[in-house]
Amino acid sequence: MISLTIHGNPVPAGRPRFTRNGHAYDPPKSRAYKQLVAIEAKKQYRGPLLKDKPIEVYIAAYRENQKQISKIERTRRERKQSLPLRKPDTDNYVKSVLDALTGVIWADDNIICHIDAYKFYSDTPRIEVIVREIEIDKN
Repeated sequence: MISLTIHGNPVPAGRPRFTRNGHAYDPPKSRAYKQLVAIEAKKQYRGPLLKDKPIEVYIAAYRENQKQISKIERTRRERKQSLPLRKPDTDNYVKSVLDALTGVIWADDNIICHIDAYKFYSDTPRIEVIVREIEIDKN
């Protein structure tokens, strides 16, 4: 099992931009966040690249609480009783993290067979990632 925590406000993957020649590229904010995630992951994981075995990935994106919320709402958010229902979408956080960890944790994200992803509020914004090999019953 590989466990990573990347501190800071999560940034969702932005829509790709295109040059006049039709080449796609990441928006600067998305690209910078992916680089940050990759650097932090390299500090926390020094093992070999995963390949040729199915894996599952758990991602929890903890967004920063807004400044002007009541104590009651803050408590509800700490207990995960109140979840973010607004943009950005959970899948955009997933895309950002998976892209950043390709070449750092796994050789290619095609070996990911299962993903669990959540978004929460927190006073300590971060992304938590857990990667596990899927045990295949060979009977």
